[in-house]
Amino acid sequence: MSAGVLVGYSSSSGSEGEDGPGPGAEPEKGGSGGRPPRLPIPDSVLNMFPDPEDGIGDDVEKHGGRIRTFPHERGIWATHVWVPYEAKEDFLDLLDLLVTQAQKVLPRIVKMEEFHISLSQSVVLRYHWITPFVQSLKRRVASFHKFLFTANQVKVYTNQEKTRTFIGLEVTVGHAQFSDLVSEVDSVMEEFDLATFYKEPSFHISLAWCVGDVRSKLKEQVIQELQEIVDGFEDSALLLRVQAGQVRCKSGNKFFSFPLK
Repeated sequence: MSAGVLVGYSSSSGSEGEDGPGPGAEPEKGGSGGRPPRLPIPDSVLNMFPDPEDGIGDDVEKHGGRIRTFPHERGIWATHVWVPYEAKEDFLDLLDLLVTQAQKVLPRIVKMEEFHISLSQSVVLRYHWITPFVQSLKRRVASFHKFLFTANQVKVYTNQEKTRTFIGLEVTVGHAQFSDLVSEVDSVMEEFDLATFYKEPSFHISLAWCVGDVRSKLKEQVIQELQEIVDGFEDSALLLRVQAGQVRCKSGNKFFSFPLK
């Protein structure tokens, strides 16, 4: 397996995203579909809705050296859609083994604090569009049933700006179901003229990350050693086969959850 698998990451809360999709894929932009342009909203109306994010600066010391992929702007909220992965104790034990091994070549690599599989890029959404966006997303995923997926293939990713490198576990079973979910999320994005997901996504759970593009240090032998840890971990086949039970969305500091049937 090549250690140079490249995916596009976007931002979350105005900084780089935690998780991203398919190798080498460029974002597929959502279009307007020939709809007439929306009329601008007067400042007098916008001022009726104070933005809790006003006044937030871009202090890189607060987010591990990550950079914003778009500048903070009043009324603009970073928005992201994903399926959460609830880590159990055994998974965290496996993660510790993987990070310890990876630190032999990347001493500064650190574990992720939360785990998920992205269904969207991180996009920017106007404050007054959050409610209709969430309502549309809820309608789109309402008919989906829970499903099992397996994420057990070690891969290396970078964000679009190549300022961060990630080690992740790629989904090997359940890709079709995730693709179906992305299709519905993409439809919502298109309604709001936002970027859709990647053309050939690599659905995965990010495990650990470090600053910079360090793929050259994660050679095939290193990836193979990490894969052997995964394959040899006790009950890994059961541990890494889990249920997708809900879709979540974060917009600014607002969180939304949509249980699957």
